Amino acid sequence: MNTLLEKISTINDMILQGKALEAFDEFYHDDVVMQENENPEVIGKANNRKREEDFFASITEFRGAQPLNVTIGENTTMVEWYFDYTHKDWGERNYKQVALQEWQDGKIIREKFYYGS
Repeated sequence: MNTLLEKISTINDMILQGKALEAFDEFYHDDVVMQENENPEVIGKANNRKREEDFFASITEFRGAQPLNVTIGENTTMVEWYFDYTHKDWGERNYKQVALQEWQDGKIIREKFYYGS
């Protein structure tokens, strides 16, 4: 699995199979920086894994997810996602989100999520 298209497709498939944390462990760099819209960045793999664990633990009902578009650039991928779930703190969520990934050494080093509130 060498190309970014193969890697991001595998990540998307793993997310759809309920294996998002396994995808995170396999494909994210130890020094990853992640950011939701303009919120403060979360730095490091351990901190971001904890953030991901907390997010998934807060979903009370999952109704669906679908990658709508995938774009590949030089050391960059973007995925437009559709999500439909209920979160214990945020209530029903039904929205589209763009996730922009920057790659280094075959792993995601930076990821930013863009979505409306």
